[in-house]
Amino acid sequence: MDAELLELARQFESAQQAKSSIRLSERNVVELVQKLHELHIIDFDLLHTVSGKEYITPEQLRHEMMLEIKKLGRVSLIDLADITGVDLYHVENQAQCVVSGDPSGLMLIQGEIISQSYWDNIAEEINERLQECSQISLAEIAANLNVGSEFVASMLEARLGTLVKGRLEGGQLYTPAYVTRVSAMVRGAARGVTVPINLSLLWGTLQQLLQAMDGAGGVATESSFFQSLFNGLAKEGEILGSLRAGVHWTPTVFAIAQRECVDSFFSQNSFISYDTLQKLGISQPVQFLQSRYAEGLPLVTAFAHPSMIEMLDAAVEDAIDRSSWIDSLSVLPTSFGSQDASKILSHCNSVQSALKGNKGMILGDSYVFSNGFIKDVYGRMEKELEVFRLSGSSGAIPSDDIHLVMEAKGRTDSSRSGEVNEKRKKKGKTSGARTEILPDDEEIIPLKSKKNQRKGKEASLVLSDTKKGAKKDSTRMQEDDLNIPSDDWIMQKILNLVPDFEEQGLEDPQTILGPLAKYMRPMLISSLKEKRKTLFTENAGKMRHLLDNLQKKLDEAFLNMQLYEKALDLFEDDQSTCAVLHRHLLRTMAASIGDMLFHNLDMHNKMKNGINVEESPDSESITLGSAERTALAKSFPVSLSKKALAVVEALEGKRVEAFMTSLREVAEESGLLLKKLDKKLERTLLHSYRKDLTSQVSAETDPVALLPKVVSLLYIQVHNKALQAPGRAISVAVSRLKDKLDDSAFKILTEYQTATVTLLSLLSASTGDEEDCTSDRISSKRELLGDLMPALKGLVLGTTQS
Repeated sequence: MDAELLELARQFESAQQAKSSIRLSERNVVELVQKLHELHIIDFDLLHTVSGKEYITPEQLRHEMMLEIKKLGRVSLIDLADITGVDLYHVENQAQCVVSGDPSGLMLIQGEIISQSYWDNIAEEINERLQECSQISLAEIAANLNVGSEFVASMLEARLGTLVKGRLEGGQLYTPAYVTRVSAMVRGAARGVTVPINLSLLWGTLQQLLQAMDGAGGVATESSFFQSLFNGLAKEGEILGSLRAGVHWTPTVFAIAQRECVDSFFSQNSFISYDTLQKLGISQPVQFLQSRYAEGLPLVTAFAHPSMIEMLDAAVEDAIDRSSWIDSLSVLPTSFGSQDASKILSHCNSVQSALKGNKGMILGDSYVFSNGFIKDVYGRMEKELEVFRLSGSSGAIPSDDIHLVMEAKGRTDSSRSGEVNEKRKKKGKTSGARTEILPDDEEIIPLKSKKNQRKGKEASLVLSDTKKGAKKDSTRMQEDDLNIPSDDWIMQKILNLVPDFEEQGLEDPQTILGPLAKYMRPMLISSLKEKRKTLFTENAGKMRHLLDNLQKKLDEAFLNMQLYEKALDLFEDDQSTCAVLHRHLLRTMAASIGDMLFHNLDMHNKMKNGINVEESPDSESITLGSAERTALAKSFPVSLSKKALAVVEALEGKRVEAFMTSLREVAEESGLLLKKLDKKLERTLLHSYRKDLTSQVSAETDPVALLPKVVSLLYIQVHNKALQAPGRAISVAVSRLKDKLDDSAFKILTEYQTATVTLLSLLSASTGDEEDCTSDRISSKRELLGDLMPALKGLVLGTTQS
């Protein structure tokens, strides 16, 4: 067998040495290789080289790549493609097989294959440099090696303590000596802190210290390195304290001093304010105190011990037993507020039992009143309210009480309706209906017919709907108009009745009077309204009777006033005489009407306010001065008062027209109707006035008083006007009759007027002495006038009789 092998070897050698007689081209060789591959004679892969002149198997390519990797330790795939002469595509494919199949742990990173031996050498180099510098940045290493920082960190972590003698922290690599030095600095700084501190401030100080120690060439230390060392020391118990939110450090020594301070203050005072705890550095005082004193009571501004509740409970119980009151703030510490007092009161047993048993009440936040004290003050306030009610004679009817007057009016409407209907049938027309005096904000809608009544009802409904929306806005204004006591009035009266409030030395008595007044005011107003309702019911009949009488008197007087006003037109061409006549009518007839109206309206207002007033039967004879009229006008409700003052002003004026206008406005505001003088009424009144004057002239015996009556009667006969002329205007009135009378009649009138003037002059100049000659002349003039009286009466009586 060996001989055969030797023979084959010899033949093979000779074949190789023999020169071929036939040479194949490269193309033939390529085709031959392809044919062998197709015939599966060559049953393995072949890779072309870049030059195309060579074939290489994948196994050979991997072998050559491994040789290069072992030789260099770190080689790029591009470099391997150049070295092997194979396309980069095939090199990348085979690189995956090389890395995955190598047991030594090759790495394919960013197009490079790196062996573990390479990393071991790098780690040794890093360690040598670390020992020189004490600190190296991973970013710097990664930049030098052209790899990522994270990959460098993972590589170094596997070799720390073996090839690399150091500590990796926060992207920095430190030597053990450096770590020990910085750890000692952190330990010393943390132990030196005795108050809460933000660790970032402490780390900044340590960084400055390290830079000062290492000089300009020193490396910067990250805060995370300090924090890591600090956390390790705290975990090992080398520094004592509590860490909050990772950066807020509270040393144990401070926490101990803090708790001792809180315990001392709380045990001595039975309370502690939250401000005190915040000054001690406790950011959540309520949670802190509740964790230490489970039995305590958290308030709004402080934390109280149960003994504080017991102390206040005893004081409140004593005040209720004595039927008195107490300000809980006077018992509690001065730092407590009203809300604190209110919360403590809610935990007092005596307060709760008093509230349930209606023995006491809490007003405001801190005042406790016994019901006995409240009732006593309320009883005295009701007496003051009675004085207030009687003293307030002005103001309109309260809105709640208007219906009483309307109900009282309604009860008599049925009895009066028949009478009114009869009058309407007789007269053939309506004279209008009088309405009650309503408050200033109520509109007066005269009802003249059934159709108007329906319209009036619809209008009143629309009016009521409109007023509902504005009711809240006008509440305060209405209370002023309705004569309702205000909070200030009630507080002042309570202070006068209970001077103890002021004697207690309160800085602001209104702090206690305000809640008490607000509590009592609704009850006082309710009591006032009840009394008013009762009095309205009692006085409703009187008020109706008063207004009925006033309407009748006003109708008669106003018609006469219009009748006399028409006579003034005869003297418009004589301004001086016209002014005298206007003033005379204002001072006599107009003043009488105004006085009667003011007097009756004042009585009506007093009845509305609960004052018992007896109607005076002779109200027409009441005479008021200007000051009295002004005072009465100001006492009326606001809208009526303004118009009543206009009447007073008109009475002091010079024109009757102004008085008539203002009188109509007052009557309209008061719900009264003024009849207008028509032709029929004028004829009726003139006839009545003429008849009355005729009877007066016929029965007159006084020669002086006879003249103005005769002149007035002559004006009725001549001009059909009712003249009211004073003595100063008689001469002018007589002279204007010259063209209207015959000469003999006018002569009698002028002689009588001249004799009357002479007699009056003598009477004014008379001294009353019997020896005085004036008395003889007066007697002679009287005799003369007595002789002329029949002739003067004949001027009007003869005509009248005929």
